[in-house]
Amino acid sequence: MNMIEAINDALDIMMGRDPDIVILGEDVGYFGGVFRATAGLQKKYGRNRVFDSPINECGIVGAAVGMAAYGLRPVPEIQFADYIYPGLDQLVSEAARMRYRSAGEFTSPITIRSPFGGGIFGGQTHSQSPEALFTHVAGLKTVIPATPHDAKGLLIAAIEDNDPVIFFEPKRIYNGPFDGYYDKPSRTWKGHPGGLVPEGYYKTPLGKARIVREGSAMTVVSYGTMIHVAEAVLAEKGIDAEIIDLRTLVPLDMATVEKSVEKTGKCLVIHEATRTSGFGAELVTLVQERCFYHLEAPVERVTGFDTPYPHSLEWAYFPGPVRIGEAVDRLMKE
Repeated sequence: MNMIEAINDALDIMMGRDPDIVILGEDVGYFGGVFRATAGLQKKYGRNRVFDSPINECGIVGAAVGMAAYGLRPVPEIQFADYIYPGLDQLVSEAARMRYRSAGEFTSPITIRSPFGGGIFGGQTHSQSPEALFTHVAGLKTVIPATPHDAKGLLIAAIEDNDPVIFFEPKRIYNGPFDGYYDKPSRTWKGHPGGLVPEGYYKTPLGKARIVREGSAMTVVSYGTMIHVAEAVLAEKGIDAEIIDLRTLVPLDMATVEKSVEKTGKCLVIHEATRTSGFGAELVTLVQERCFYHLEAPVERVTGFDTPYPHSLEWAYFPGPVRIGEAVDRLMKE
């Protein structure tokens, strides 16, 4: 499966298992979503369970909070992560606080799906990576898959979770892994181990990172699209690096990162989001605090720039093979 098919399969399975699961969002019904992630679900489950909303992200999230308080498990779609901000107050002030403010009487089992990231020439309003904003909020969980296999398993786990989950889908890898070489032919998930998606129900637990490949020369920590870019760069350079796909930023599997850095002595953090206050800053701090006496070099960080995502200079902004390669070279010289 590609990632879209895996997400659709997860939604289908969960709707078949639990009649309290509903899907709402812009064009998710008859049209099946702008990326077709909900294709066929309205026809199968009816317009009361898969329905189109107005173009109003605040309303989408607010309605989902109310549904969750009444015992439903809504899975709203925000068409692009760039448009999630009008719903931020509902997420931060209502969904994330519901369990705490009600002393456990109410929960918010909401899973908000949204495509995020660049690499598709979406410009400044269709390419943003706002994951760090949500990791800052106590009560929210943040999940980012890097393969179709994980997309299905993590989405099922997120829907079953009794707390609100932000489920960001890296749209650049919806149809195939991306190695960062934008001028080469695109690839599909066919033949990639991450594209092997089991039939039926299975869960990938939240808060458990995946070791993409084992190594001893350095530890590379990332998530989403950048996992595949890092993997390609390190393979090309022939460096025995250990690559860790976090899968979930909150809850964070820091134990796996610590164990790896203690073994390798070097660490490189990569993400596509802007640099200042990006989630990489938190990762660098945690590695510095917990692995200081094992580090043989300063922790390196490769990120997007502190600018809007440019359209014409997309590949200058994108943390591609050149910038990642330079960071790897610096670490190897230390």
